[in-house]
Amino acid sequence: MLVQFAWAATRTKNTYLRSKYDSLVGRRGKKRALIAVGHKILVAAYFILKDKEKYKELGSEFLQEKKKDKQAKYHLKKLKELGVEIETKNKVA
Repeated sequence: MLVQFAWAATRTKNTYLRSKYDSLVGRRGKKRALIAVGHKILVAAYFILKDKEKYKELGSEFLQEKKKDKQAKYHLKKLKELGVEIETKNKVA
């Protein structure tokens, strides 16, 4: 049933689960990506029931923003290791 839920979730537009599927399908393949999305649904259902909270949709841009922040921190760290002085406007590091 989880695979069927995952299949339905990946057919929706502008959702976190769809963007997660899209990011995984290139590396893992369709079937494994569906299993991973099913696992995400199962974990979300567990915490929804445990904490008695509503489901919070993160949106399709969540993974891209997370990746962008992570890459910026990584590159700033590497530049600091090389001895480059950097003044940042936004607090990233």
